[in-house]
Amino acid sequence: MRIKDIAKEDMNPEQRRIHDEIASGPRGKVQGPLKVWLHSASLADKAQKLGQFCRYESSLPTHLSELAILVTGRFWGAEFEWYAHKKIGLEAGLDPVLVEAIRTRQVPNFTTDAERIVYEFATQLHRDHRVGDATYTAAIAEFGETGVVDLVGVLGYYTLISMTLNTFHVPLPDGEVAELD
Repeated sequence: MRIKDIAKEDMNPEQRRIHDEIASGPRGKVQGPLKVWLHSASLADKAQKLGQFCRYESSLPTHLSELAILVTGRFWGAEFEWYAHKKIGLEAGLDPVLVEAIRTRQVPNFTTDAERIVYEFATQLHRDHRVGDATYTAAIAEFGETGVVDLVGVLGYYTLISMTLNTFHVPLPDGEVAELD
């Protein structure tokens, strides 16, 4: 890792407060990009709150949010993000064949329109830096305006996570094997 972990005893009061808030929240621990962000306490505070919304409070069903996160992690080649969210996505009901297709950069066969729309929306936004009219219209019809805004928020937040993971070479936990090429 390019940046050192800050030992809890070496944290200033603001870093310690944010660390404890993260650890006592729904995540249950401070890992991955959150450890990096603690070097900038104000960023860590704001980013972890946005992350809590994107992961636990968005209007999107969990499996669709996790699908968007996996597409983002694959796009950025963010191993830690893929490692963390593959398991969550599968537990939320994503088909293992769909997840494997994303990992191998294949277009999955979808069983629901909602999954297809999330995949196409996320893929277009990452690849083209915009979303085509037909995909946008389908997303609005499927998720409503709030859902589409939440989807863009999830994609943006997990892009920040991917950039952090890749910039600072955040490693996988001991014993875990990289799955992305």
